[in-house]
Amino acid sequence: MSPTIFITTVLIFIGLPVGAVLYMTHRFFRLREKKLDVEATLAAEKAAQYASRSMELEQRVRVLEQIVTDAGAQTANQIEALRDRRAIENGERR
Repeated sequence: MSPTIFITTVLIFIGLPVGAVLYMTHRFFRLREKKLDVEATLAAEKAAQYASRSMELEQRVRVLEQIVTDAGAQTANQIEALRDRRAIENGERR
């Protein structure tokens, strides 16, 4: 067997399958990387939504804590002031 035929045979039977496997592996990992990027983006968006919701809940809890720990008379006065303001806006008499 001449060296040229041997090299050609080696390239065909070894080189082409190895090249095909390398190409498919490259494509697989590129696809996997894109998938991970998308998942990371979605996770970051969810984290931002949770953080936003968490801040809203914290604000509500602060208001509730203030109401619970506030003096009862002061809270009652604030409620009455709101009622009086609504009555004035609606043109009602008390």
